[in-house]
Amino acid sequence: MATSRSTISATSSVPLPTNLTARVVDACVHYGDLTALAPSTFELERGTTIALVGANGSGKTTLISLLAGLIESADGRVDAAHPVALVAQHRHHHRWMPLSVDEVLRMGRYGERGLLGRLRAHDRALIDAAAEQLEVTHLRRRPFGDLSGGQQQRVLVAQALASDPALLLLDEPITGLDLPSQLRILDVIAGAADDGRTVVFSTHHLAEARRADRVMLLAGCILADGTPGDVLVPTLLAEAFGGRLIRDDGSTVVVDEHGHDHGPGEPHELGPHHEFHLHDHHHDHDHDHHRDQDHDDQQHDMSAIPQQETDR
Repeated sequence: MATSRSTISATSSVPLPTNLTARVVDACVHYGDLTALAPSTFELERGTTIALVGANGSGKTTLISLLAGLIESADGRVDAAHPVALVAQHRHHHRWMPLSVDEVLRMGRYGERGLLGRLRAHDRALIDAAAEQLEVTHLRRRPFGDLSGGQQQRVLVAQALASDPALLLLDEPITGLDLPSQLRILDVIAGAADDGRTVVFSTHHLAEARRADRVMLLAGCILADGTPGDVLVPTLLAEAFGGRLIRDDGSTVVVDEHGHDHGPGEPHELGPHHEFHLHDHHHDHDHDHHRDQDHDDQQHDMSAIPQQETDR
């Protein structure tokens, strides 16, 4: 599904303690002469949510791809419990996809049943439960390509959940979505952890990161790893983002103004959703009718981060 897809992936696997879903030891990734991720060591506990925070090019997607088994470590090892499910970045709508929503959801069971395997009652129950969680049951007979961006993303997250993953990986799962879809996906992330899954998600927004049990701050390496209160602090954020800070009444918002890869209507790196509307940008508002006002609600953030920007 190009850049916005749900993929069930395999990583190397060795026995892990029952309380862990992944163990990474001295793993690093190189793209030619470029070190995308310096040697990193960490463990992921079951039933927890981990937010990956960092500027563009800091290694967020690289780390997720490493955990998903889509790329290999140049050194060290990566061991993960199975199944592993990945929902890649939400960037483009898939009008071309000649599949119904129900067919897309069924793909979540391919890792267990294979492409041609018959679904059993257990498989159908998992698909039904995932569709209900993401509130897409009423869409199952519709063509996937006819859905809005928020609806498509909810279907893809449901597809990943239908795989019954031990490790759920989400790369910027709510960027650019309508507010109801954002809230539904964030609630599902919390619910998945409550069910004993490990959820790793990358985010551009401090408000989302603060909802996680744990935050990993990246800058080509793991700069800090701990609770949101310990990691999302001015000194560490300044180090990760090269000192580019916006300060206001007691809160700190970090904006990466270099090398954006966001499309029209998407917020700056790590700014709250409403913060994007405070900049003097010009965007094409001639969205097609399928978007269901995906961006209209982004001015309402889910946190109490102040909207006043000073000391630019």
